[in-house]
Amino acid sequence: MKKSLPPAFSPEKSQLSLYCRDSLRHLESLYADAALMRRAGAAAAAWAEDLLGAPHVPAATTVLVLAGPGNNGGDALTMATLLRRRQVSVITILHGEVEHLPKDAAQAYRQFVDEGGAFVPEIPPEARCDLIVDGLFGIGLTRALTDDAAQLVEAANRLAREWNCPLLALDCPSGLNTDTGFCQGAVIRATHTLAFIAAKPGFYTANGADCCGQIRVDSLGIAPDALRSPDGQRITPDMFAHCLRPRKYNSHKGIYGNVGVIGGTHSMSGAALLAGRAALKLGAGCVFLGLLDTQAPSVDFLHPEIMIRKPESVFDAILSALACGPGMGRSDHAAELLELAINYPAPLVLDADALNLLAFDDNLQNALLGRKIATLLTPHPAEAARLLDLQTADIQQNRIRMAQELARRYHAWIVLKGSGSVISAPDGAWWLNTTGNPGLSGPGFGDVLSGMLLALLGQGWPPDAALQAAAHLHGQAADDLVDTGTGPVGLCAGELIDAARARFNDWLRERQ
Repeated sequence: MKKSLPPAFSPEKSQLSLYCRDSLRHLESLYADAALMRRAGAAAAAWAEDLLGAPHVPAATTVLVLAGPGNNGGDALTMATLLRRRQVSVITILHGEVEHLPKDAAQAYRQFVDEGGAFVPEIPPEARCDLIVDGLFGIGLTRALTDDAAQLVEAANRLAREWNCPLLALDCPSGLNTDTGFCQGAVIRATHTLAFIAAKPGFYTANGADCCGQIRVDSLGIAPDALRSPDGQRITPDMFAHCLRPRKYNSHKGIYGNVGVIGGTHSMSGAALLAGRAALKLGAGCVFLGLLDTQAPSVDFLHPEIMIRKPESVFDAILSALACGPGMGRSDHAAELLELAINYPAPLVLDADALNLLAFDDNLQNALLGRKIATLLTPHPAEAARLLDLQTADIQQNRIRMAQELARRYHAWIVLKGSGSVISAPDGAWWLNTTGNPGLSGPGFGDVLSGMLLALLGQGWPPDAALQAAAHLHGQAADDLVDTGTGPVGLCAGELIDAARARFNDWLRERQ
C-alpha cells in the first residue's frame, strides 16, 4: 500500500473530519509497518519545543514526561528521546511494566534507555518543570482510571497550575473517552492536545472542551478521508454556503416566508417573544406570534413588526415554517395546540414544553411519526432524557448516540444542545458544533436558537443546512460578543439576536 498522501488530500478538510475509536484502529492497521510511533514522537517533540519557546529554548529547560503502558506511552518515550537529543532535560515516569509493553512501545523504551534515558519512580518533590507531557493512556481507555493512575493524573493537573506551565496531552487527555467526551473520574486537564491521524469527537462535546485546551491534529502522513469515510464532522459555514444567497433588489417580504411561533403562557411570554424576534432579525418575511397568555400585550413594543394573535389564529395564516414550545407550558390547551402544530403542513420546530408534552403523550408521538414534512427537535439534555425515558446523566455519557436515537425514534432532525451541540439526521448522520462559550448558560438562548432555525426554514432552507447554520451561528454570535467585551458572564439571550444578524450578513457579503 502506498504510504504517501494522495493528491486530493486536504489537511484543512481532514481536520474537520471526526473519527471514533474503531475507525482509528482500522486506519492504524492499514499503516502497521509505517513507523507511526516515530512520526507521532517527532510531531510531539516539535510542538513541545514550540511550547518551550523554540527556536530559542532556554538551556535550563526541563520537561516532565508521563509515559503509560501502551502505544501512547511509546509515543511519549519517542518524544522524550528526541528532546534529550536536543539537550532538553527530561524527567520521565513509566506507569506500567516494561515486559508488558506492546512491540513498538517496547522498541521506543529500549531506544530511550540505550541513549541514556532514565526513569524516576515518582515526581521529585523538588522538581520545577517548564512543560508536562501526558502520554499515559490513549484512545483505547473506556473506564475510570485506577487509583495509582488517577493520583498521577491529579498530580500532573496540580503541578501544571502550580508551575504555571503547559500540559500537553498526546493523542488525547488521559481519562477522556474520545468517542463521547465523557469522563468517569480523574482526567488530564490539558492546555494543549496533539491528536494523531484525525480529530476525535470527544474533544468537542461534553467534557472535551474543558479537558483538551488548544487542539492540533497531525495526520502522521495518513490521508484518513481518502481511506475511510469520517464518522462525523465539525460544522463550518462551508457546509451551508450553498444556501447563503444575497438578496435581489427586486424582492419583497412575501419571498422570505411567513413563520409562526406558538408559546408564551402566563409569565412566560418572553420566551416566545425572543423566538419571534430572532426569526424577524434573521430574515423571515412575516412573523406571527401566538401567545397563550390572554393578558399579554397585543403588540411587541420593542418590535411592533411582529404580529401577535391568539394562538389558534396563527394556523389560519399560510406559513412556510412553524415553531411550537417556547414558554408554552404543559396545560391541556398547550397539548391541543401542539397537536394542531404537528398536523400543520409545514416544517416544524419543537422546543421546550412542546418536547415535554411530547415525551409523555403517546398520541402526540404517533401523530408526529405520521408527519410527511420535516420535523426538527431542539432538546437540551434534560428534555432529551424525558423523550427517551432516561436520566440526564445517561444522555451526557454518550451525546452522539443519544442524538441519533432521538432522530431514529421520532423520525426527526435533532440538535442536542449543550457543550458541543450534536446534530443528527434521521438516517444517523451527525455533526458537532464547536462555536459558543459559557455565556450561553442562561435563560432564553434556546428560544433564540428556535427562532433562528425557524427563519431559515421559512426562507426555504433544507433541514440539514438550517440546523447546521443555526447552531453554528448561535454559538458564533456568542463568541463575537465575548470578543468585543460582552460576557461571557452576564450575557443575555436578547443580546445574541443582533450579533447573530451581524454575523449572518457578514456571511452573505462574503458570498456576494
